[in-house]
Amino acid sequence: MSKVKIAILTAGGIAPCLSASIGRLIQKYNEIVPEAEIIGYLNGYKGLLLGNSITFSEKVRQNYYLLYKFGGSVIGNSRVKLTNVKDCVQKGYVREGENPLHVAANQLIKDKITILHTIGGDDTNTTAADLTQYLKEINYDLTVVGLPKTVDNDVFPISQTLGAWTAAEQGALFFENIANENTTSSRQLIIHEVMGRNCGWLTAATALEYRNKLNNKEFLPEILLEKKRWDIDAVFIPEMRIDIEKESKRLLKVMDEKDGVNIFLSEGAGIESIIADMKAEGKPIHRDAFGHVRLDELNPGQWYAKKFGKLLKAEKILIQKSGYFARSAAPGKRDLDLIFKSADLAVESGLKNESGVIGLDEDRNNQLRCIEFERIKGGKPFNPETSWFQTMLKEIGQI
Repeated sequence: MSKVKIAILTAGGIAPCLSASIGRLIQKYNEIVPEAEIIGYLNGYKGLLLGNSITFSEKVRQNYYLLYKFGGSVIGNSRVKLTNVKDCVQKGYVREGENPLHVAANQLIKDKITILHTIGGDDTNTTAADLTQYLKEINYDLTVVGLPKTVDNDVFPISQTLGAWTAAEQGALFFENIANENTTSSRQLIIHEVMGRNCGWLTAATALEYRNKLNNKEFLPEILLEKKRWDIDAVFIPEMRIDIEKESKRLLKVMDEKDGVNIFLSEGAGIESIIADMKAEGKPIHRDAFGHVRLDELNPGQWYAKKFGKLLKAEKILIQKSGYFARSAAPGKRDLDLIFKSADLAVESGLKNESGVIGLDEDRNNQLRCIEFERIKGGKPFNPETSWFQTMLKEIGQI
């Protein structure tokens, strides 16, 4: 076998899988090719463009298991799209007139990388596909194997992305405490804003995890400790049309009955209406390097709070976002198991010179395999007709 040199980078927002994935890749390479050098590009594609990297020392390589216990990324993240030349120039990652793909390719060649692992969502891995194609065109032999990270679970054709299960579990834990706020005032509206730009999977899964937790609690209805006060009353996701007027009438009855309303809101639900309102008010709509609307600046929770607060005659409104709490966690048991299997296959694929993204392929009976880059794309919606979601909506009276 020719000399193997591996590079790893993580990109996009963080998820409960990045550090653990790096740890498992190190562990597997230690077992199969212990003589191989492994480096990490700092802060994702930014580090690749700027040539900033670290070599994993022997001490790091022998203590790989510590990474399983941490969230975040131990080599840093950034949101950089190599085909967005203007953004790369503005941020100082490349000079005017330079092609970021060319700069990144030259750095990989300079560093003599033979296998590159990209850990990120659809944007990260489609960017990796662009880089792979560019390197082929200049006849440089590089294998790129991605791992699918996103708490939204919205990558085609992958049925379960790394970190999503844990994010749902952590979001439920977050709201388990927040729900106790229902006792602080009469007629309180609590909105739990969950991450999910175009896909409602995380919001739906978080609601399911939370209600499962409720089912394992013992309540005392003789006082205010009634299960219904802690339960969810509505789940709003991007894939479902939200009839504000109809829902307000329904939720007003709930408010009158239990003295409070709890809403789980996907941050991308009804986003078109929010943008339309902002444009009508002459407010600017800012976007990131990938062209995505900056949801933190739109503040969806606040928009819905204003709409529903008045209609429900709420005396107090509480908006809480679990996004950063949930996505920053170390991986739970289910995710750690999937991370291990995925990283192991990523190493095997890399050593076989097979490029692609490791994932449970929905089009191949959910087989864990190295999926071709050209089949990877984002924007996969959650199916609101999914049986467990429909059952939940019926139980809370939303349908």
